[in-house]
Parts: sequence; C-alpha cells; structure tokens
Amino acid sequence: MLFCPVLVVLAATVNAGEDRKDKGGGDAPAAAEKGKALKPMPLFDADEFIKEYDADKDGSLSKSELPERFRFNFEKVDTNKDGKISREELQKGVALLQSRRRPSDFVFILVEMSDCDECCADELQVVYDYIRKLDTNHDGKVDGDELKAGRELLIKQRVDSIFKELDGNKDGKISREEARGTVKRHFDEVDADKDGFISREELTNAAREMPGTLKSKKDKPSEK
Repeated sequence: MLFCPVLVVLAATVNAGEDRKDKGGGDAPAAAEKGKALKPMPLFDADEFIKEYDADKDGSLSKSELPERFRFNFEKVDTNKDGKISREELQKGVALLQSRRRPSDFVFILVEMSDCDECCADELQVVYDYIRKLDTNHDGKVDGDELKAGRELLIKQRVDSIFKELDGNKDGKISREEARGTVKRHFDEVDADKDGFISREELTNAAREMPGTLKSKKDKPSEK
C-alpha cells in the first residue's frame, strides 16, 4: 500500500495537538492561534510547477520546456497565443495539460497494473484474438466497415441466443408468455407491429437501437 507523506504529517500534527490539549500544555500558543482559519492545501501549485520546468527562468513555460505528456493541449492553455503559458494561464487550464483517458487505456492498465500476469495475459489474448477477427482484410488495422460488420455479427449471435432460449415452441417468434427478463420488460417497445409477438427482425432492430440492453440469461443472472 502507498502512503501519502502529506497525510502522514497532517495526522502526526493532529495527534500531537491532541496530546498537548490533553496534557494542558501549550495554552498560550493555542490562544494566539485561536480564531485563525487553517489555510487549505492547494491541489495544484502553479509556482512549483513552473519552477520545476521553466528552464530559461523567464517565469513562463514554452512548449519545448514541458515534458511531452503535458503538451497535448498546449495551444488551448496558451489563451493569448504568445507561445508561452503564464502562471495565470496555467492555473486556469491545468486540467487541459494532460490528454483525457480513452477507453482503449484499459489495455495499458492490464499490462501495467497486473498483480497476476497469467490472468491478465489471458484477458489480453481475448482482446488480441478478437481484433484479429475484426481485421478481415488482414491489413493490420480495423476500419469502420470492419467494426460495423463485427457489431452486426455480435448482434446476430445475441439474437440467436435469445431466440434459442425463449422461443419455446420454435415458431420463430417470441410471445408475451415466452418473454423473460429484459425482453419481457421492453416487450411493447420491441413489438413494433403490435401483433403480440416479437419477430427476429424486430429483436434485431431493437438490439441495434438499444445496444447492451437485450441480453440472454447467459449474459446476466436469471431473474426470479
């Protein structure tokens, strides 16, 4: 476990103060400090940040002075467009300095934060194998058309699974009596032609419009 030194110091200070209070010592300093508000610790110290990276000591930061990880939105932070970030600009735009997290970052998290290499390797293998399947032209990339085709295949597999599970009389439709779980809750929405049955086409269209909501019992715990 990692401990924050600042919190440790604060905790020690509080405990020491309590000890003095219990022992009755330090009354004069306590009285002198009474009424003074405790200054909050800043979440970000612009002066220290500039001091750390300001190589030419001009009191501002050029793009070249910043590490690459802080250059992502340099132009947005540099509001007056003079090619430097001033203290005021830094305080207002510090949240923009680093790039936002992306969904794909989970791959790096699995690699970097793993406490079970074998387990994480298995998860990464699943991702790797699926991406290779998406890359149907084998050019080492996944384009928009391949992604769409992959999504349609997932929807078809899910719809097939739901029909196999719910279509008890195998007539190619799901009646209100046969419906269960999410399909039952959204029955009237999915039954587009209002004939009292959900066809394969209707379920497929609903799955496209509500991704992730229509799941079979294999995807979620059964409802009692």
